[in-house]
Amino acid sequence: MNIMATPTASVVLKDKGLEIALSDGATHYFNYYWLRDNCPSSFSSATRERSFDIFHLEAAPKALAADIQDDTLEITWAGEDHVTRFPLAWLENYKAAAPRHDPADLARQPWFGDHYSDVPRFSQPDLMNDTAIRAKWIEALLVEGFAIVTDMPDSNEGLTETATLLGHIRPTFFGEYFDVRTHINPTNTAYTAAALELHTDTPAEEHAPGVQFLHCRENTVEGGYSLYADGVAVANDFKKIDPEGFKLLSEISIPFYCEHDDYDMRSRQTVIELDQHGEVSGLTISQHMLDFLDIDQTLLDLYYPAFCRFGKMLQDKKYMMTFLMKAGECMVFDNHRIVHGRAAYRAESGDRYLRGTYVDRAEMRSTYRALVSEGRFKP
Repeated sequence: MNIMATPTASVVLKDKGLEIALSDGATHYFNYYWLRDNCPSSFSSATRERSFDIFHLEAAPKALAADIQDDTLEITWAGEDHVTRFPLAWLENYKAAAPRHDPADLARQPWFGDHYSDVPRFSQPDLMNDTAIRAKWIEALLVEGFAIVTDMPDSNEGLTETATLLGHIRPTFFGEYFDVRTHINPTNTAYTAAALELHTDTPAEEHAPGVQFLHCRENTVEGGYSLYADGVAVANDFKKIDPEGFKLLSEISIPFYCEHDDYDMRSRQTVIELDQHGEVSGLTISQHMLDFLDIDQTLLDLYYPAFCRFGKMLQDKKYMMTFLMKAGECMVFDNHRIVHGRAAYRAESGDRYLRGTYVDRAEMRSTYRALVSEGRFKP
């Protein structure tokens, strides 16, 4: 039997959902499945997870009656001994189909080669002791993709306690940490005194780590200037100059590799990364880890010129920030956005030691949301 209730002045029951007038004076439709699945009682206050399983309903959910009581929509369900109560203010948030507001979805602010004096800087002890300053630090990383942490302890533990303010340490095939110093038998160009071209790290991983930490423990060599550029700034300008090239680099995935005696890592990535809004969110690029381009040779007639044009732009002084890292500083940056490199140095002229690690971007965003918002459930 098709059970239908008598509509009230502001709620009208339909076959598969109901209509309700909200504060804008317009009538809005809500599906019965959605209403039943998201009943406030469907969630555990302890775990903050959905404890109700809609798969266990014997029939499609349908309202027997619905009314507004004290600014609350009350729904009595047919075939169930259950009443759902939604505050109208809560329903207002979902009257139009749209992703839930994300406080970590912040607009990126491009920067250029003259940015060094304006780089956000945060003292490590302040980050450890003040959650408001910690939130500002993460906000800077989300917006600018790069920040410097000062007053770092000269210890392995200092890097760990700083990185874990954002999330868990993210291992790569190099391990949980890596030490950048001159090696006798190097397995990576970074472990030599040679110049290191601008790149993003571990492009051969299927999902490269998102946030990189480079803690400068010692730097007394001649040369070795650090090079950083904002991939968002370069890619945005590249799109204006060469829209067809931008399309190629943002849509066609190319192979990267990292190979040594006991690992052989491979992946396919687009050079330019776009976010859910279609905006540039970063890059994947590394000349020393680029595999043989295996796309059609005739397509390479178009791809290679665009790829090289973009690579040359990355090296333009307009975009490249150049400075000397100091002991006690830690560079923290978005590994999917900021390309980094190093000028050559004389290994025998002093000591240069950087210790690095990674945290995932998703964990950084998670930490930021927890710091600045209440989420869906108030404690």
